[in-house]
Amino acid sequence: MKPSEIVRQLNEHVVGQDDAKKILAVAVYSHFKRTARQAASTEAPVELVKSNILLIGPTGTGKTLLCETLSRILGVPFVTADATTLAQTEYVGAEIEAILQRLLDKAGGDLEKAQRGIVFIDEVDKLKVPAGQPRAASGERVQHALLKIMEGAPVKLKSGHYIDTTQVLFICGGAFVGLGDILARTHSFGFISTSADDSQKILDRLNARVKPTDLYEFGLIPEFAGRLPVVARLQELDRDMLVRIMVEPKNSIYNQFREILKSEGVELQIEPPVFEQVADLAIEYKAGARSLRGIFEEMITPVLYVVPDNPAVKRVVIPSLFEEARFFGAPAVS
Repeated sequence: MKPSEIVRQLNEHVVGQDDAKKILAVAVYSHFKRTARQAASTEAPVELVKSNILLIGPTGTGKTLLCETLSRILGVPFVTADATTLAQTEYVGAEIEAILQRLLDKAGGDLEKAQRGIVFIDEVDKLKVPAGQPRAASGERVQHALLKIMEGAPVKLKSGHYIDTTQVLFICGGAFVGLGDILARTHSFGFISTSADDSQKILDRLNARVKPTDLYEFGLIPEFAGRLPVVARLQELDRDMLVRIMVEPKNSIYNQFREILKSEGVELQIEPPVFEQVADLAIEYKAGARSLRGIFEEMITPVLYVVPDNPAVKRVVIPSLFEEARFFGAPAVS
C-alpha cells in the first residue's frame, strides 16, 4: 500500500495531524518494503535496517488511535504496552515476553504473522533518567531491556515458541513535557534564503525537527533514542479539531450514538453549539480527545434512559449541553 493510500485511509478515521500521518505512512511503507525485499532475497546487495518510530504529542492527541487504525488498515496484529508499568516491575524481561505473547495471541497463534506485527509502547517519556540519578535507575533499566527486542532478536515465550522481533515494527509514544524548551534552546537554524517562498517552510521544518541530542538531554539514553530514528510530532488539539473529531470520522462519537438510537427507531439530532460546548469542556479538562466520550455519555444518558420506555418517540433534539433534550412524536416525558 502506497503512503498516499495509507494517509487517505487514516483520514477516514483520524482527524488532523497531517504531518504525523505522512511521516508514519512513509515509515511504515519503507518498513514493509524492507520486509518484503528481505523475504524475497537472501542475497540483497544492501542491508536494509529497520526504522522504529517515535510519536511525540500531548495526551489525547491520537497517538494510540493512529497506531490502532494503521494496524487495521495493514491487517497486521497490534498490541499496546505501557512503559510506566514496565518501570514499576522487577521482572522487566518477563513483562516484555508477555507483550510478545499477546502479539502472538492477536495473530491467532500464527508465528509468521506475529513477526510482522506492530507493538506500541506508550509513555516512554516516563522512562527518562534525570541528571544525577544513579545508572541503575528503573527508567534506564527498562530502556536497556527494550533495546534488544527493538533492534531484533529471538525471544523465547512461556509457551515455548521463539518469536523473532527483527521484522516487528515498534512505535513508541509520549507527551515529552519540557522537550519544547529544549528545542527552543538548541535549534537556531538561520535563513537559507530570503527570496524563495519555500525557504521559510524548510526553516520551520528544520527548527521543528527533534534531534537525537534533544532526546539525550531530555533523559533517554543514546542507544535507546538511536533505535527510534523516525520522529513524528502531534499537535495539541484546539476547539475546531475536537469538534471535527466528534462528527467527521466514520466511527465518530456522534455517529455511534445516532446508530444506537436508530436501532430504537429514533433519530438523534445534536445542534452545532453542543459540539463546541463539549469541546470547551474537554479543553478545560486538559485530556484532549480522551475526555470527549465521557462528556458525551453523560449528556446522552438521560435520553437513553427515557427512549426505551417511550416507543412513540421518533426524534430527539439536544439544543444545548445545558438544556434538557427535546422529545418529538410522543406525549411529554419526564
